[in-house]
Amino acid sequence: MLRGLIFDVDETLVYYKGYDHREWYERWVLPELRKRSIDLDYETYRKTVTGELPRSYVERFGIDHIEFWKLVDDVNLSYRNWMAELGRIKAFPDVSALGELRKLGLKLAAVSNASQECTEFVLDLFSLRDYFDVVYGKDYSNLDGVKPNPYLVEKALKALNLGPDEALMVGDSVHDVLAGKRAGLKTVNVTRFGKVDGADYYVKDLWELVRIVKKMMGIHSP
Repeated sequence: MLRGLIFDVDETLVYYKGYDHREWYERWVLPELRKRSIDLDYETYRKTVTGELPRSYVERFGIDHIEFWKLVDDVNLSYRNWMAELGRIKAFPDVSALGELRKLGLKLAAVSNASQECTEFVLDLFSLRDYFDVVYGKDYSNLDGVKPNPYLVEKALKALNLGPDEALMVGDSVHDVLAGKRAGLKTVNVTRFGKVDGADYYVKDLWELVRIVKKMMGIHSP
């Protein structure tokens, strides 16, 4: 029986108008690294983010990998504050569907590859954090545990006291689908930016998710 949902945050609940990953790295992160005499090219950085290389790979550039990722996350938080001041962080209009899911008695979690502070910042920006029983950003004690690794999803399941067969993983990316699948959950791809392979369900927005959830729970909508 369905008792809970685990949500991705960025590009599932909120988005960043005009954001470009490479531009962000080269304009915001790289200058801070160069102040510490670290010149890490974008492609190498990208591979550590996608999991092609372990997070600890950056230590060959002369910096402790935990210190490195904390620095990146500090820069990211500054960037998010700047974007918010410009009004360029937006919540998708259908996020109000989270309230309907709560009314159904479901437990909700949010998990993000961003830091805890960055994740809470954008949720608080739109008063979304209260919808969630737990919110988890990346864990510095297990930096390779970010999605598509199932670690954060499993951490959320444990906190919610749910089994894999009692929850759905909801997100926009292949990393969300893979993390959910590897944790034993059925997955929902929100197709805001196109479909990704392997999901169990596809929805165009969160209100369509509500309809699917009600059907799974045996609730007939008018």
